[in-house]
Amino acid sequence: MDIAINNPKETESLAKIIGLVAEPSDTIILSGDLGAGKTTMTKGIALGLGIDQMIKSPTYTIIREYQQGRMPLYHMDVYRIENGADDLGLDEYFEGDGLSVVEWGKLLGEFLPTDYLDITITKDPQVLEKRVLSFQAFGTRAENYLDRIQKKMEDVI
Repeated sequence: MDIAINNPKETESLAKIIGLVAEPSDTIILSGDLGAGKTTMTKGIALGLGIDQMIKSPTYTIIREYQQGRMPLYHMDVYRIENGADDLGLDEYFEGDGLSVVEWGKLLGEFLPTDYLDITITKDPQVLEKRVLSFQAFGTRAENYLDRIQKKMEDVI
């Protein structure tokens, strides 16, 4: 599924839907170039979870945990991990009681979860704020998550 987004406000609105329908142990892998909007997307997801705390990129801390919403948000950025992903205990997050959002998650290689929703954000080279969000489900849980997102979007539109 591909969705065209015209500005960061639309990204946040769609991301809020993604957070609203999330269930514990759902995992999102966010991909896209630097500045594509991965952290903006995570901010909207947090709003959908009922988290109004400021969301910051976890580039140097690797994992930021937000506990204030209807379930925890585990926001990860694995861009700087060259090796040692096995030492982070990521499975505990992926199989835990919250939603895991992993920026640059495809860099995890063999430590990538087997069930996740991949969201790739592509910048439009012609229009500065325009993006295309491409959704692809890997695994049954992710397929169910994507179905919930699509149904909620239909309700909102």
